[in-house]
Amino acid sequence: MGIVRVQEAPFDFGAEAQAFADAQSGMGAVVTFTGIVRDLEGTLSHMQIEHYPGMTEKALAKITDDAHGRWSLGGSLIIHRYGTLGPDDMIMMVATASKHRKDAFEAAMFLMDYLKSRAPFWKKEEAGGAADWVAARDEDEDALKGWE
Repeated sequence: MGIVRVQEAPFDFGAEAQAFADAQSGMGAVVTFTGIVRDLEGTLSHMQIEHYPGMTEKALAKITDDAHGRWSLGGSLIIHRYGTLGPDDMIMMVATASKHRKDAFEAAMFLMDYLKSRAPFWKKEEAGGAADWVAARDEDEDALKGWE
């Protein structure tokens, strides 16, 4: 079924993807996605990601259950980090497995859109001596509306 991990420590994408794929039996497709800290302006010192333990895991488990209800999945994985992350650090990973690629791709997109727009994480970017909370972007909200 679905695995959710919220952690401060970095993860090894290759090892996580391989372990997830190895755990799937009878599946024809595995889709993975990894989000990385972007430094669009070239001035980002770091990003601080905060969350409420317990509440965050519960919310991610709920959306994982929703994905499993919408698509025929053999398994799913969400890893999301918190704490201080620098440019090019991996923030999160989503993996889905299904018998057919369409379900795996759509479920992965759904989970990624939820993580970007609704997951209870708060992100603050620190660049050039200033700190600003990251606001939701209209295009991320629009992507999430497509799943309603």
